[in-house]
Amino acid sequence: MEKKVTGEVTRSDLEDLKIKIAFFQHERLIHLIVTMFFALFALAFLALGMISYIFLFIFFILLVFLYFYILHYFFLENHVQYLYKIYDQMLLKVR
Repeated sequence: MEKKVTGEVTRSDLEDLKIKIAFFQHERLIHLIVTMFFALFALAFLALGMISYIFLFIFFILLVFLYFYILHYFFLENHVQYLYKIYDQMLLKVR
């Protein structure tokens, strides 16, 4: 996914990219909070599963959702890091 910035870069381009980075950071924060709540609920249902086996079914459903939330969170994290690299490259080329 390594890409080099080519052509002219203006201050306006840098500001636009900073806005997009801020959107990604906000979404990353929201997904981190949701992921932590899913993990907390999964642990709670695992503990309840020790009392009654019906809660283990809900635990496994939450575990599947948690897996996909973690995958999506890493996707967001990697793309924010990618945008940081692009921003640094653009900063070197700004006119």
